[in-house]
Amino acid sequence: EVQLVESGGGLVQPGGSLTLSCTASGFTFRYADMSWVRQVPGKDREWVASIRNDGSRPDYAASVEGRFTISRDNDKNTLSLLMNRLETEDTAVYYCNTGDRWSWRGGDWGQGTQVTVSS
Repeated sequence: EVQLVESGGGLVQPGGSLTLSCTASGFTFRYADMSWVRQVPGKDREWVASIRNDGSRPDYAASVEGRFTISRDNDKNTLSLLMNRLETEDTAVYYCNTGDRWSWRGGDWGQGTQVTVSS
């Protein structure tokens, strides 16, 4: 059974930083392209960033390009998202996902971690 457990969310002021982590189990993590996806209540889920199975070719939504960095550690089965210069519009539940920017809707999901950007 695929399990994805996100952590690291919280309350941060605009301009601040957070690092999200996702621990994966139940599948061969090093073979899987991975993504972060976020959702604001009442809105559709939004793809944020993806990374290839070997850690190459990070890919970002235009809204986070230059502020967020996706990375992974295949030895530890973990996926990370470093978020800098956070904006109030980044407030959402962030999900770890087994897919890339084109396939994430059909991927597996964690329970999500809440990120709130507010002064």
